[in-house]
Amino acid sequence: MKRRQFLQGAGVGLAASALAAPALAQSMPELNWRLTSSFPKSLDIIYGGAELFAKALSDITDGKFKVQLFAAGEIVNAFQAADAVGDGTVELAHTCSYYYFGKDPTFAAGTALPFGLNARQQSAWYTQRGGNDLLNKLYQNYNLVGLPCGNTGTQMGGWFRKEFKSLDDFKGVKMRIAGLAGQVMSKLGVVPQQIAGGDIYSSLERGTIDGAEWVGPYDDEKLGFVKVAPYYYYPGWWEGGATLHLFVNKGKWDELPKVYQSAIRAAAAEADRDTLARYDASNPAALRSLIAAGAQLRPYTNEMLEAAFKAAKEVYAETGAQNALFKEVHDSIMEFKNEQYLWSQLAEFNFDRFQIANRGK
Repeated sequence: MKRRQFLQGAGVGLAASALAAPALAQSMPELNWRLTSSFPKSLDIIYGGAELFAKALSDITDGKFKVQLFAAGEIVNAFQAADAVGDGTVELAHTCSYYYFGKDPTFAAGTALPFGLNARQQSAWYTQRGGNDLLNKLYQNYNLVGLPCGNTGTQMGGWFRKEFKSLDDFKGVKMRIAGLAGQVMSKLGVVPQQIAGGDIYSSLERGTIDGAEWVGPYDDEKLGFVKVAPYYYYPGWWEGGATLHLFVNKGKWDELPKVYQSAIRAAAAEADRDTLARYDASNPAALRSLIAAGAQLRPYTNEMLEAAFKAAKEVYAETGAQNALFKEVHDSIMEFKNEQYLWSQLAEFNFDRFQIANRGK
C-alpha cells in the first residue's frame, strides 16, 4: 500500500485538497520501538509476520516509525512476551494470546477455541462482529492493546510416537499443547505440557513428552518432528484458524498520534493477511516432503472427535460459570460460528467438496 493511499483511507480527516501527505509525514515524530517475538527466526513465516508488520509500518510512515525485532529468548522467553509489553520493557510483542491463559482463560479465545472458528470466520468475527473490542476489554487490564497480526489456518493435529487405536490410548500421553485445548485433552486422559516451539524437538527426542502439536507441514518440517514422532494426526480441532497477536503497551498506544495508531492497524492487517497466504502457499509441498520422509498420516476418528467435542463443551461450561467475560466472548464466537455455517454449508462447503472429489481430473 502506498503511503498516500493509506493516509487518504485511514480516516485522518483531511480533505483531498488539504495538507499534502509528505508534509503530514514531516510533522509526525520519529519513533524507534522494540518488538519481542514468541518465535525463533528459523520459523520464517510465523516470525516473518513481525517482519512484515515492521516493514509495512515503516513504509506507511515514510520511515518515521521504525520497529526493531527480537526473536524469542533474546529479551524474554516465548511465554513472557506479553508481560514484557505490559510492564514497559518493550513496546510491542508478536505472540499468541493463548500463551497467557493462565492469567485469565479468556486469553485463549484470542488465538482459537477448540471447535471454534476457521481462519475466514476468525477474521470476520474480529473485524465485523466486535471480536477485537471484546478481547481488548480483557487486554486493557494488563496494560495491553491487542490486534490480529497473522493466522495459520487450520492446523494439524500433532505428532506422536505411537498410533492411537481408541480413546483409551490417550490415557497418560504427555503432549505439548497450549491453551484451553490442554484442558480439553486432559479430560481424555492426556497430560498437557506447555513448551516453547524451539524446545519441542529436544523434548520429543529425550522422551520428556510423547507427542506435540505445533502448526502445520511447513513449520513442522523445519522443526524436524518426523524424525522422532512419525504419526502425524489431523485435523487440529483445537485451532481451526489460529490468530497471532500484536500486543502494544497501552500507555504508549494512548500517547501515539491518531495517524500512527491507524498506521499500526494497517500494518498489522497486512501481516495478518500475508501470513495466512504464505502458509496456504507453502504447506502442500511441505506435506509431500514429510510423507516422503516417513510421516504416517492418521485421522482423528469420529469417536475421538466426538469425545473431544463433548469435553470442550464441559470445559466451556465450567469456565464460563466462573468467568463472565470468558462466557461473553465464547458465546459471541459460537453464535457467529453457527451463523457462518448456515451460509458456508451451501456454497463454500459444497464447492470445496466437489473440487476435492474431482482433483486431478
